[in-house]
Amino acid sequence: MLNAARGGQPEAWQRIVQLYGPLVYGWARKGGLAPVDAADVTQETFTAVATQLTRFDEHRRGATFRGWLRAIVRNKVVDLLRARGTEVARGGTANWQLLNEFHSPELNGADGESSEVAADGGQPGERERIVSRALAIMRTHFDKSTWQAFWRTAIDGCSPESVAEELGISRWAVYKARSRVLHRLRADLKGLEELP
Repeated sequence: MLNAARGGQPEAWQRIVQLYGPLVYGWARKGGLAPVDAADVTQETFTAVATQLTRFDEHRRGATFRGWLRAIVRNKVVDLLRARGTEVARGGTANWQLLNEFHSPELNGADGESSEVAADGGQPGERERIVSRALAIMRTHFDKSTWQAFWRTAIDGCSPESVAEELGISRWAVYKARSRVLHRLRADLKGLEELP
């Protein structure tokens, strides 16, 4: 999907915005912005991503798309606050916490992970929400039986044998369905999110 977006394919851009739009908006809100301002920053962020995506190097050590995206959001929030004449770098605990909301190893050169910020620059659980949104988008691309076989084995943790019996298909068909969906998920998120 990342390469397709770099190539200007509208469907790839639409899916990236669907996956990351809520996350970008949430980061902007955590930066202290009102809903309308957070929406503006979200739009400006994706405009910047569209023009700078070729500069993002997912092969660079420690580079993640989410961390890079978070850095762009931070810069857009700071730009908006400066344009309004809001003092961005004030002292005090509250302002320190606000700046830490935007901590990113790519921005600060950190290699480690804090208890509040994951190693990829995001909050714990963000990756899971992105994968969940990707699955919701993908669901329409598979027939009901394939999706159920995938979901019951990969998500619910049921054995392929019990799912095969439940759905009235062969165990091999369950394995194949699970593999097809996982392959598609990995392909769609390649370069965007690391999957096992």
